[in-house]
Amino acid sequence: QFAAWQNSHCDDPLGSVSIAATYLFEEFYHQGVLTSEFFRNDRRLLGGIEGKPDESRRMRFNEANERARDLAGRRFKADSSDADALYALTLATGMQADYASILEKRQMESLRLIKEADSYANQLLALRPWETDAWLALGAANYIVGCLPVHMRLILWFGGIHGDRRLGMEQLRKADARRGRGPQKL
Repeated sequence: QFAAWQNSHCDDPLGSVSIAATYLFEEFYHQGVLTSEFFRNDRRLLGGIEGKPDESRRMRFNEANERARDLAGRRFKADSSDADALYALTLATGMQADYASILEKRQMESLRLIKEADSYANQLLALRPWETDAWLALGAANYIVGCLPVHMRLILWFGGIHGDRRLGMEQLRKADARRGRGPQKL
C-alpha cells in the first residue's frame, strides 16, 4: 500500500518515509528490539543489539530513507514553512538516528542526528502546535540522552545536546495518536 501511494504521489516524501519505517521496524522485530525487555534494560537500549542487522534490510531502509530525506529537503529548501516537509524530515532523521544507535551501535552519529531531528520537530511545532507526533521525536530524544551516564551527558552538553529523562516522558505523553498523523493520511 505504501509503495502504491508513493507511486501516485511522487513528490511527497511521506511514502518513502513509510517504506523506510517498514524496513526499520521489520529489523527491530527481527532483532528483538520491539520488546519491553529491550527498553527496560538501559544497557541494551543504549548499547544496541547483539550482532549485526540484516544487510538487505539495511540497504532497502537506507534507500527509502534517503529518498524521503532528499524529497523533503528539496521541499523545505523551497519553502521553510512547509510543515509536511518538516514532518517528513523529523521522521526520516529520527529513524536514521534510531538505526545508527540501536542497530549499528554508532551512538555519536545517532546523537548528531537526534539533534537534527529535534530541530525539525521544534520548527514543526512552531508552525503547527497541533502536530502532536513531533512530541514523540522530542520525547524519545530527551529520554534516551537522559538515560546516559552523567559523565557522557556532561560531554554532550558542551556539544549542545541535552537530555532529561523526566522531560522526555512528559513530552512522550503529549504525543497523541488520536490527534497525530497516521495511516489515514496515506
